[in-house]
Amino acid sequence: MVRCGIDNEAALSRALRGRKAGVITNHTGLDASHTPVALALVRRYGVRVVRLFSPEHGMWGDVQDLDSVADTVEPLTGLPVTSLFGPSLSPPKGSLKGIDTLVFDIQDIGSRYYTFMWTMAKCVEAAARAGVKFVVLDRPNPVTGTRVEGNLSRREFSSFVGLYPCAARHGMTAGEMALYVNAEFGLGADLEVVKIEGWRRGMWFDETGLAFVPPSPNTTGLTMATLYPGTCLIEGTNLSEGRGTTQPFEVAGAPWLDPFAFAGELNSRALPGVWFRPTYFTPYAFKHNGIRCGGVQVHIADREAVSAFDLGLHMICAARAASSEFRWRNDPNTYAIDLLAGTDELRLAIDDGATPSDLERMWAPGRARFETARARCLLYSG
Repeated sequence: MVRCGIDNEAALSRALRGRKAGVITNHTGLDASHTPVALALVRRYGVRVVRLFSPEHGMWGDVQDLDSVADTVEPLTGLPVTSLFGPSLSPPKGSLKGIDTLVFDIQDIGSRYYTFMWTMAKCVEAAARAGVKFVVLDRPNPVTGTRVEGNLSRREFSSFVGLYPCAARHGMTAGEMALYVNAEFGLGADLEVVKIEGWRRGMWFDETGLAFVPPSPNTTGLTMATLYPGTCLIEGTNLSEGRGTTQPFEVAGAPWLDPFAFAGELNSRALPGVWFRPTYFTPYAFKHNGIRCGGVQVHIADREAVSAFDLGLHMICAARAASSEFRWRNDPNTYAIDLLAGTDELRLAIDDGATPSDLERMWAPGRARFETARARCLLYSG
């Protein structure tokens, strides 16, 4: 049976009993009895919880992508909640007063673009500066801890969808990621991970026996999480990535795409583990709001075989070849795809005619360096 860090009683008691804690969490931070982490820490472990901190999407996961999260009060505990996705992405000045330990307990989905890991990294930095202990109550990587995909992002393209160099599908738990950023980038925090019990690296989330609580409004389940390391790249184009539909990151398209030709082209590429169904969809929000789009739904036939990042590149290259109306999404200061990829190499190479195979060869050495560094921080086997 898999038990998350919050239920690893012996290790958690040693790490936190009697501490005065600030807890970085949201609605996914539940113990085995479905009690929120802040209440569990007080009732079961004698921790004095002083303040809560909430990431992107807020304490209840109801705030949409990129929308600012306000400070609030948590209704069950009456504790103040300081936003880490508003005017500041780090604990603001004074918010660590009276705290000797920062605790992190949030369910991640295993992709570089998901901001929860970078909220954690910002808090590790703050803990190191303040001389505050940092404790991660670990949770499984839902798409296994065995696969690493995509390029190694670069520091000069650092953003909140890739604060430190990391592969797109990193294959680490939150605890392992904390160890990675702390050790590899010299943050110097007093860091401890309360490990998961019973989890093996090859496990998918639906093999853990744990309830999947969607961490954000557009995280719908394990299929979405499996595809997300690749289909999230579509956010960097003028195609809809399915936001504003019931199948975000599983469907993609645009008003100017022929879904039958697009699906036919993608299926002809025989990408491992997936097939593409032509479809029409009308987003009710976000890109192409209220406009009918032609595109595809990605269906998973063998999740062990799926290479999501490669799949996303093929979808972008096929859409670009299909129509002169394809565009990179250009925000005021930068191309969105450059932030998602953590480099401008992807965009420039595709514009110059590179194929996904060309790109894979280009960044294989960087990913190999990441895998070497990552290996030093892994806590689980199997």
